[in-house]
Amino acid sequence: MPLRFVTSLAFQPPAHLAPLAKAADEAGFDAVTLSDHVIHPEKLETPYPYTEDGTPRWEPFTDWPDPWVTAGALLAVTERLRVITSIFVLPMRNPFLVAKAVGTAAVLSGDRVSLGVGAGWMADEFSLMEQPFARRGRRMDEMIEVLRLLWKGGWVEHHGEFYDFPRLEMSPVPEEEIPILVGGLSKPALERAARTGDGWISDLHSTEELASLVSTLGELRAAGPRADRPFQVVVSCNDAFDLDGYRRLQDLGITHLNTMPWVFYGADPHSLQEKRDGLRRFADDILQRI
Repeated sequence: MPLRFVTSLAFQPPAHLAPLAKAADEAGFDAVTLSDHVIHPEKLETPYPYTEDGTPRWEPFTDWPDPWVTAGALLAVTERLRVITSIFVLPMRNPFLVAKAVGTAAVLSGDRVSLGVGAGWMADEFSLMEQPFARRGRRMDEMIEVLRLLWKGGWVEHHGEFYDFPRLEMSPVPEEEIPILVGGLSKPALERAARTGDGWISDLHSTEELASLVSTLGELRAAGPRADRPFQVVVSCNDAFDLDGYRRLQDLGITHLNTMPWVFYGADPHSLQEKRDGLRRFADDILQRI
């Protein structure tokens, strides 16, 4: 399967989101990704796990629009583009509200959503959302089970460690299964992706690092219950910038590359027109040739 290209809309001004999604749709990109935080505390008690000094990659007052409200807006102005959350902090939410929001977005868009989830890292947010930070990974495993059950339709019930409910139904339900992609780099996160996920979402890595991670996922999946199902690998790469580099990623078994194409052409980050031009130029330079 050819490598598919995804445009990250993280850190973009809200007014740019719909026009960029439309431009990506018209240019032939497969999807856009949306990120997730509810708040940013003035005093952060939890170190950010993806930088050496624990400092987040963004400044206070960065825009973090709600990903599922945003998804609805973007899906309404596009025709074929998919929306993927990269990532949505699942265990700090109520699973019924997540199932309702994501399921509704799928129904109204003709099944053009993928739920990318992660266990989360900011204990401060969990506290404000009145969800326990401890055992969040184990709770997320059960939440994924609950989401898939609710999206099946009909009368369903569940009796688990964290969630217990009698027969009920949630409507409307999507016609197709909503892919659940699991993010994270720790051993438990990779095991969870292999065991329960329809795919895995990376952080920013080199091609060499991705080769190792994809190999590990392959080994974990081979021994898991979903080994015979399709599996998406959605990555961001810091050393692949041309056709040869992208083909090397494809050869590794990577299915989707998440990037900000306008950066390669020196676009002004405040200029919507330059970013749209970057999407179109990347489509001509890469999408039409790979």
